[in-house]
Amino acid sequence: MSEKSEASDGTEPSTASTGTGTAPGPQPEPIRFFGTTWVEHDGRYALRRVGVALGSLAAAVASCFVLRFAYQGLEIADVGSFVGILIVLMFGICSAIAFRKTWEGFSRRPAEPAGEDNLRSLKTIGFIGSLLAYFFRSFLEAPGEKLRRTEYEAAVAQYAKRRSARTGNPAGRKTPKGRKPRRK
Repeated sequence: MSEKSEASDGTEPSTASTGTGTAPGPQPEPIRFFGTTWVEHDGRYALRRVGVALGSLAAAVASCFVLRFAYQGLEIADVGSFVGILIVLMFGICSAIAFRKTWEGFSRRPAEPAGEDNLRSLKTIGFIGSLLAYFFRSFLEAPGEKLRRTEYEAAVAQYAKRRSARTGNPAGRKTPKGRKPRRK
């Protein structure tokens, strides 16, 4: 793939993997569906946000229809109203928890990655909540952009601070007495 070509998802190809043209300093972390277009809001960023919003809303609506068909199957099987209420409550509570955890994941990293792994099955059951979180967050920004932007800007500032501390040739520095050391 040439340097000027685009990757299959429409983002710029990573120059770090080719080893040519890599800018010094920290590199931005790519976001799903956006790549690194969130940094400068280029590369059809607005169109991608609209696509993520519409795609997540369409997936949530389709998922609701699938759950409705499953509920109708329970009604046809005549399992009783108690089981029907439990199923509705289970999906409702799991969707609310998945929405909240997904929304929190857009603004901060999880304190315990193991805790997030334990919630994976709950988020899977409440997948509609996660899809709705993506839908609503895409109105504000690319989902997860704020978190990655603050981390990236902090890394750039830290890199600039470290870089400015190293100036000049260390061999040409004077000794503490104000004169250059003599060669032996």
